[in-house]
Amino acid sequence: MPHLSTYVGLADHSEKTLADSFRAVADGHAHVSDVHFTCLTLAGWSDDHRHRLASVVERYGEDTDIDEPERLHAAGLAEVREGEVGLLRDLQDLHVLASLVQTTWTVVAQGAQGLRDTELLEVAHHCNAETSRQLSWLNTRMKVAAPQALIVSP
Repeated sequence: MPHLSTYVGLADHSEKTLADSFRAVADGHAHVSDVHFTCLTLAGWSDDHRHRLASVVERYGEDTDIDEPERLHAAGLAEVREGEVGLLRDLQDLHVLASLVQTTWTVVAQGAQGLRDTELLEVAHHCNAETSRQLSWLNTRMKVAAPQALIVSP
């Protein structure tokens, strides 16, 4: 199972990056109350995903040589942008990162099925379902932000 640790590490690091990025957007757009409070809630979900993954990390190990989510974070959400277009772009960056997280959980679930690891499979299914909800909110919030950002003059 040498490659499972790669994806366990990717799931853990991606969730941390997603949680930190949700918090950055929450703080950077604190004046937009629904974005602020929802992003904080969604960051908590990603924190919980890492907590649920902890026992799996103990069993299978965690490849710590994972650069992908950190590159995304550094390039996209190290600091937030200003204004309506900035909010829209920040939400889009979160969506890209959450998509990485979701596909990672899909791959981990497939590995869990192959190993017949019911604990890991339950964790992967739970986390994947919540990540889908994070993506749904991001899609909806981008639809709300787009007209204001793209059509209304500053």
